[in-house]
Amino acid sequence: MDFNVKRLAADAGTFLSRAVQFTEEKLGQAEKTELDAHLENLLVRAENTKQWTERIMKQTEVLLQPNPNVRLEEFVYEKLEKKVPTRMNNHELLGQSMIDSGNEFGPGTAYGNALIKCGETEKQIGGAEREFIQSSAINFLTPFRNFLEGDFKTILKERKLLQVKRLDLDAAKTRLKKARMADARAVAEQELRMTQSEFDRQAEITRLLLEGVSSTHAHHLRCLNDFVEAQTTYYAQCYQYMVDLQKQLGSFPSSFSNNNQSSVSGGASISVPTIPVSASLPSVSAGHGSSAASGGFNELRSSNGSRKARVLYDYDAASSSELSLLADEVITVSSVPGMDSDWLMGERGNQKGKVPITYLELLN
Repeated sequence: MDFNVKRLAADAGTFLSRAVQFTEEKLGQAEKTELDAHLENLLVRAENTKQWTERIMKQTEVLLQPNPNVRLEEFVYEKLEKKVPTRMNNHELLGQSMIDSGNEFGPGTAYGNALIKCGETEKQIGGAEREFIQSSAINFLTPFRNFLEGDFKTILKERKLLQVKRLDLDAAKTRLKKARMADARAVAEQELRMTQSEFDRQAEITRLLLEGVSSTHAHHLRCLNDFVEAQTTYYAQCYQYMVDLQKQLGSFPSSFSNNNQSSVSGGASISVPTIPVSASLPSVSAGHGSSAASGGFNELRSSNGSRKARVLYDYDAASSSELSLLADEVITVSSVPGMDSDWLMGERGNQKGKVPITYLELLN
């Protein structure tokens, strides 16, 4: 019982000391230990990453689902951990209406047949849209959301703890300045050493977490590549579906009989544009994007040789095993057995370290 009382009293004293220190700092009556410039820059970068990640996520959600009521409904179902009811999208609804009306007018009539063909194409586009939304949600939105709800919350927690340790350190400095008796000074000096050690340790923990934001940027860049590839696939599919439909409608006679009415001449025919259509459409890869560039990296890894590469973006090394990069510089890269497929070994003069392949462009 006495121990608990003493513990509560000590906690209350510590809290009061922090409150007094914080208040005096705000009033300009106490000095404040400033964080080093590198740590301050890392904090600013992390906060900017959080804000822009939130904004990109919000606008992507609006793009994928423009209806705010449906977005709200999906959000509620997600929080309740329930499956969102399956519903037809706008293309599928339009397609079904066209098919139903075409059957009503008669599949044997030109107009009815054309409506059915248009409806089937609209439903194909609706299916492609559904696949695009699903792919984007898994490969783009989910990693962004995981950063905000996971890594960044951890950063916030450790940053708040750093603020607490900083207040304890400055309060200890204040007590040492006010100590007059030798015994009091000895106790204050010991307390200052302890709080300084705790502050330094927490600052290092926070710094390591903040430097991990560089890896987050590299991961989000891969996710962005996946998103662009999903869009490319979706729009290519839609274009191919519409070109095929246009060719079918263009084959309809310009003069036809409809619903036992007299023939109408001079009907407008639909011309097919002479735009070359690729024989094959890109498919959504299960990995991180398949392109000529990725093929070059695969060849490099299999050959165990080295190549020159141009740096696309600045990159701050997250650890001593990595190499910091500057945009537009040219470095030598090579593959090391057992290294993660997203990384290569980079060399610049006497400097050597791991570099992310998403920041590189191989040169011939």
